[in-house]
Amino acid sequence: MITLTHSGQDINVSIRRIQNAKRFILRVRFATRDAVLTMPKRASLKEAHDFAERNAAWIAARLNRLPETIPFMEGAVIPIRGLDHILIHQETIRGTVWSAPAEKDSAFMRLYVAGERAHMNRRVLDFLKREARQDLEKAVYHHTQTVGVMPCRISLRDPVSRWGSCSTNRVLNFSWRLIFAPSFVLDYLAAHEVAHLIHLDHSPQFWKLTRQLCADVDHAEAWLKTNGAHLHKYGPQK
Repeated sequence: MITLTHSGQDINVSIRRIQNAKRFILRVRFATRDAVLTMPKRASLKEAHDFAERNAAWIAARLNRLPETIPFMEGAVIPIRGLDHILIHQETIRGTVWSAPAEKDSAFMRLYVAGERAHMNRRVLDFLKREARQDLEKAVYHHTQTVGVMPCRISLRDPVSRWGSCSTNRVLNFSWRLIFAPSFVLDYLAAHEVAHLIHLDHSPQFWKLTRQLCADVDHAEAWLKTNGAHLHKYGPQK
């Protein structure tokens, strides 16, 4: 980790030494609001620090352009399955969290949150995780009927850089934040990880199977490339 200072702003830069890297590469991460510097294996830490220092202004400018985070509070607008919902607190009504169609004078669907205002963030987060698990389990089950292999377990996490993964012991891990994305994106990630149950790599055979399972591979990949980082701006942050 390198800590830079630019115009009074402290900037954290994580260092990653990659075997096949041929040059220094900098990128900014929304979820952690920091930067990552990929460096060649043979490069020195001093060279990495000097490179980051020379690009401190660029990093600071990119960080300052990141959109503000949106907490789960009264009046906030968050997407659920790609559709915008406005959060409405309902302290006097029993229940937990439920959605309703948009009213005539609103472009947003409504997400009602019952109980004390202090518990609103936790209730919304719990609701979104339940919805994400429900959708992912359904999608995974659908795709496993084609490949004939079931995962040992499905786990929900909040990773910074990966939307899903498949371990060697057939545990599928997904980001709960996929519930913010349109359904075709979640379905693609489910198909992607199910394909890894057969091919634990990104070989041509893997991609052939993924495309057999999901017709929206290119569309979903393009959506994630354009919009994926923004899924980290809602709710609790790292």
